[in-house]
Amino acid sequence: MREYLAGDAVMSTRSLEEARDAVTRVYLPHDLIGPQDAMDMRLNATSDRYLTLGYLTYQAETELRMPAAEQWYHINLQLTGSTWASRSSGEREHTPAQHRGLILNPEQANTVRWSADAEQLILKVSRSSLESHLSDLIGRPVTEIVNFDFGLDLSTSSGQSLLRSVEFLATELEKPGGVRDMPLARSQLEAYVLTNLLHAGRHQYSDALCGHEDTARLGRLAPVVRYIDEHADTELTPELLARVGCVSVRTLHAAFQDQLGESPMAYVRRIRLGKVRADLLRADPQRTRVTDVALRWGFFHQSRFAQQYREQFSELPSATLQS
Repeated sequence: MREYLAGDAVMSTRSLEEARDAVTRVYLPHDLIGPQDAMDMRLNATSDRYLTLGYLTYQAETELRMPAAEQWYHINLQLTGSTWASRSSGEREHTPAQHRGLILNPEQANTVRWSADAEQLILKVSRSSLESHLSDLIGRPVTEIVNFDFGLDLSTSSGQSLLRSVEFLATELEKPGGVRDMPLARSQLEAYVLTNLLHAGRHQYSDALCGHEDTARLGRLAPVVRYIDEHADTELTPELLARVGCVSVRTLHAAFQDQLGESPMAYVRRIRLGKVRADLLRADPQRTRVTDVALRWGFFHQSRFAQQYREQFSELPSATLQS
């Protein structure tokens, strides 16, 4: 297997400490267990605002113990060799080359043991960019972490498409005067990679992404949920939503609690907060005020809005705007 992104060398070392420090700088803090001064580690990587793409090999048996990445997803694509992995939920995976990969989500700690001949292409994708891209694809806000399955099947058609698209991006970034110097073309290629990732990995939005979302699960709530998403910038009350669903207000409340585990107006607030986040992620921070976006989606009490936003997204709206 050839070494990708050789022109973007970050570190080539036989030192365990230097290897750990380099991967920490590019990806995330971790503990690295392996032979002291007896590896041939190489890390090449290139980054932009939302995505890091790197090539990594240790050429020695190693083990990485990683905390939750919080604001990032990490996607490990196995090129040669294999790894054995576990995460804090108890799930385990084995990743033979060209057949399996891993998706490390922002909320769980992971341990990954590498074979001596393992080589990987590794994507580091910000939560904001992946979740905003998914929101654009399915036409509604994404208001929670994308809970990918731990393992990624690279032998399927969608898995092969993901692997080919990442290899193509790496190849194009290696070319002098290529997409590296064309920000629009690079962003379009990266968006293509994200689309392939969302189709290849299994998660709670997979059915919606493929147009097969189970509206039967929502029963009589389906038209109400659709109405809320399409009219989130208008005045919405339980009485209005009950009329949309052709039910009583009492039945509406009971159905929301049963199907979604929250009241109708709590659901409305969650959807509106997602709309705010989507707008802030797309906005120019030099020309946009958080207050104006909040007002557009019906949040008139700014301190209460900021608190609710932080509770849902673990950051203040001003931080989202500047990200």
